[in-house]
Amino acid sequence: MSVVLCLTDGLPDSEAWVTHLYMRGHDAQAVDLKTLLSTKGDQWPRCALVMASASVKQFAADNAQFASKCRQLKADRIVMIDPPGNKFSVKGEFNGAVLKIKPTEDGWRFAAETVSRFVDDEQSVAAGDPQTFNLLRLARRVALSDVTVMLVGPTGTGKEVLSRFLHNSSKRSKEPFIAVNCAAVPDTMLEAVLFGYERGAFTGAHHPNKGIFRAADGGTLLLDEVSEMALHLQAKFLRVLQEKEVTPLGGSKPVPVDIRVIATSNRHMLDEVKVGRFREDLYYRLNVFPLATQSLAGRTGDILPITIALLAKHCGGFAKIPSMTNAAIEKLEQHDWPGNVRELENVVQRALVLAGDGQIETDHLMIDPNDVFVQGEVDHNPRLQAVGA
Repeated sequence: MSVVLCLTDGLPDSEAWVTHLYMRGHDAQAVDLKTLLSTKGDQWPRCALVMASASVKQFAADNAQFASKCRQLKADRIVMIDPPGNKFSVKGEFNGAVLKIKPTEDGWRFAAETVSRFVDDEQSVAAGDPQTFNLLRLARRVALSDVTVMLVGPTGTGKEVLSRFLHNSSKRSKEPFIAVNCAAVPDTMLEAVLFGYERGAFTGAHHPNKGIFRAADGGTLLLDEVSEMALHLQAKFLRVLQEKEVTPLGGSKPVPVDIRVIATSNRHMLDEVKVGRFREDLYYRLNVFPLATQSLAGRTGDILPITIALLAKHCGGFAKIPSMTNAAIEKLEQHDWPGNVRELENVVQRALVLAGDGQIETDHLMIDPNDVFVQGEVDHNPRLQAVGA
């Protein structure tokens, strides 16, 4: 949770800003100019500052003084809000530390979600749904210990994102976070990837490799889709968890490792155990603390925050994102998203192509592959005109 100071002087709907940021998990505090000028950042490691553009000169006489006061407050993300107008606009200043934003008359919600994502110090979990915040609160408590976590949920629901959140919230946050997808590595290679090997252990092993377990020593190891691991490797992995040591291929001396393991799967693990595809003893060793992600359709409050995070990702930052009409937002929130966040990301990327440099509207949201766009609408897109030229 990050501290966000909202300067109430000259900021319309300041209570709404504070409430929205608080509901998005920030420690939002309303302060007047007199209080802010006498505040020092001794009580927090960092903070963000939200203020009306009209109050900037009252806060600081020039850019040098502005930067000095922000350093005093430990404010590394500052948002300046212009009065609402007919057209949404954003602009980045001070090497991206400042976001100047102008909402539209009816686009406060989109602007508020953009500000909420921008001031987030973690920039890792885009959330707006109560279910997700409950999961994050639980994950923070789990992160304080070193217990092994079994994270299950449908494909594309953010299991790796939550795993990184667990790592970043733990005492191991300064140490390595290493993820390996067990489904993407052939069984014949996975053993060498995990355990490492000595020179000459097999044909082509010209140089020793310490492997993933030792590379993650001191940090966190994410075994993505662990249910895809072959049974013979499951037995060796179980021994690593029990003994906290690993023996590389071709080696005879075990090497101690200190890792926190997070395992994920999109399958029902007890069913995998019952049919004999997953070892029961390993399942219970991994399932010390179970966590579960939900499908996107079950947490519609996350859709707009995730969409804004994806827009920033594919546009090169928050200062370059286009706005969305309320109708477009409603269209996104009414879809059931069988492909979850991965499907949403595809739709966002298509919308950016179709909208060009303009606002994203409902016609730009090609959710159904069979959607047909009106030619007159498409022709307004300069990018598509250039392609067809």
